[in-house]
Parts: sequence; structure tokens; C-alpha cells
Amino acid sequence: MPRFYIPQALSIGTVVSLPEHITHHIHVLRLAIGEAITLFNGEGGEFTATMQTIERRRAVAEVKAFSPREAELPYALTLAQALPEGSKMDWIIEKAVELGATAIQPIAAQRCVVRLSSERAAKKYEHWKNIIEAAAEQCGRNRLAHLAEPEQFTQWIAQSDLHHRILLSPRATQSLSDWARHQPPQCVSLLIGPEGGFTEQEENMALSQGALSLSIGQRVLRTETAGIAAISALNAVWGEL
Repeated sequence: MPRFYIPQALSIGTVVSLPEHITHHIHVLRLAIGEAITLFNGEGGEFTATMQTIERRRAVAEVKAFSPREAELPYALTLAQALPEGSKMDWIIEKAVELGATAIQPIAAQRCVVRLSSERAAKKYEHWKNIIEAAAEQCGRNRLAHLAEPEQFTQWIAQSDLHHRILLSPRATQSLSDWARHQPPQCVSLLIGPEGGFTEQEENMALSQGALSLSIGQRVLRTETAGIAAISALNAVWGEL
């Protein structure tokens, strides 16, 4: 059943005028009046609705039923990702949402090639929010991952955080999976460096702020691979996969 994110209050009996981009998608899928779709608003659970009107640029659906179904991890997971080159961040966010990340924190580190001006950062932020919504529609999540504003590494690492902050480093002596096997599922923040990794100064700063240095194997992974591999490893050890 096609799933669509609708950022508005939903309840049984509500008649919803669907946004134009969803109407376009409905035409692409060749849906007909009377067919069912799934709607969710990010507040939990999902709604079954039936198509009432399908016009060229307008579509209307009526909400018929509610399901409390959820597809969230049993622990909160933040991916603190140093900004990579090109469109890699799009792919990272999409896959992290599919794997259950509950928050995405873009980080500006010393070796980041990408430098976002305030105007460009605002455009990127809206673009990444759209990716989160589309990924949630595709993978069956009914809650949206939180997208934090891009932040400088030094500012983010200096903040107090109730989560375990895990710095993934090829220099670490303990593996992420070995650590996780001896820990109960818990809130964690995974800190991923840019191309070239974090500088020694940044790693030392993270450790001085209580971050735990762990590795994800003998091979050095690309920045767009490391976070996805780490989330998958935690999910496997803590029972999600």
C-alpha cells in the first residue's frame, strides 16, 4: 500500500486534501478512486485512507482507520556525521533513516571539504528534511528522524550529552561489536569523521569530553560507509536485525 507523510493532524473521518507532489505520485502509481493509501504525520502510528477525488492537480482522501504500528529501534541512535563531499550526505541520511537512526547531526570538522554558508546551509537543511520524509515513507517508519542544524565539531563535542558518544577511529583498540555485546541496548551517538578522518586534535578533544573510541574492523571505511556499517553492527548485536 502506498505510504505518504502528511504534516497535519489526522483522525478517523478526516477528509484530507493531499499536497500537489503527492497528487503527482498518485497519478504515477495510477491509483483509482476507492483505492487505499497509508498516511502518517510523524506523531506515531499510521492511518488507512481511501481515495475520494483524483484530479490533475488535486486529490482528496478520507481517513478510515488507525493503526498504532511502529517500526522504531528500542534505543535512540544519533548519527553525528562530518559533512562529506558532493551528494554523499543525501545517501548517508537516507540509509541511516532506513536502519532506524532517530537523529542526524551534521558536523563541520577541520578536514571537511564542504563549507556551508548560512544561505546554503538553510537550503541543504530543507533538502535533507525531504530525504528523511521520503525514506520514512519507503521503509515503513511512522516517526521522522530529527535533523539537527549543522554545527561546528568543537561546539558539538563540548556540549553535555546523556548519550554514550562513540568516536569511530581506526586507531581504537576495542571494536564496536565487542563493546556492544557487553552492554545493554542504550542511547548512543555515533561520531563519523570526514574524508581523511578527524584530526588528532579533534580525536583528543572528543576523548577529553568522554567519548569512547571504538573501531569497526581492520579496514578503513569511507565516510559514507562507516556510519551505515556501525548502525548495522549495533542493530545486529542488540537484536534489531
